[in-house]
Amino acid sequence: MNIFPAIDLIDGQAVRLQKGDYAKKTVYSTSPTDVALGFKDVGAEYLHLVDLNGAKNGETPNFDTVRDIVRLSGLNAEIGGGIRSEETILRYLDAGVMRVILGTAAVQDPEFLHDMVSKYGAAIAVGVDMKDGFVAIKGWTELSQKTCDGFCRELETIGVRTVICTDVSRDGMLGGTNVELYRSLSGSFSMDFIASGGVSTPADITALRNMGLSGAIIGKAYYEGAIDLAAAIREAKG
Repeated sequence: MNIFPAIDLIDGQAVRLQKGDYAKKTVYSTSPTDVALGFKDVGAEYLHLVDLNGAKNGETPNFDTVRDIVRLSGLNAEIGGGIRSEETILRYLDAGVMRVILGTAAVQDPEFLHDMVSKYGAAIAVGVDMKDGFVAIKGWTELSQKTCDGFCRELETIGVRTVICTDVSRDGMLGGTNVELYRSLSGSFSMDFIASGGVSTPADITALRNMGLSGAIIGKAYYEGAIDLAAAIREAKG
């Protein structure tokens, strides 16, 4: 299993939100590139990036910051937030991003998702953000009418290979991850799942690894010192 330390971006700064609430924001660094280099120094190979400004408005205001992070760190990076056109996908791929994550666009425009998966294959992932039983969109500010299982069935039919699944209720709370959710998903679908939301202890890492998940995203637990990133990477590798 791979560990994806996270950098969430607002106005070029590394931040974390509590349960996706933009009003509950903590700024951890004004230099996200330095944060990424710190990840690399302790053995990280992968990186999860989110443009939180873009997630709300469908634009890419942090594009230059993302490009610099990828170029200077050399980490295998995935990026989500505001990616709703092929032009944006190509901009990120040309900037060296390994994989782009479609969220709102995947929910609202299945035909677009199908076309992008057909063209770019494994470079397209989908974010399935669970909130109150339904898939959340637009930076978790709105709920769709799609359930997790129903949406994942659609994604598998389309040919999506990687799903980043977030339990919004656990995000930024340091209360542990939703092990049962990921066990159910990994047992029901053939796609690769990356767990996000509440991954905050070595026990979380061990449980997710043992059930065969592809990856786990670590965010606030790292920034608050609740988990040692180097140790988490070692544990994920078994």
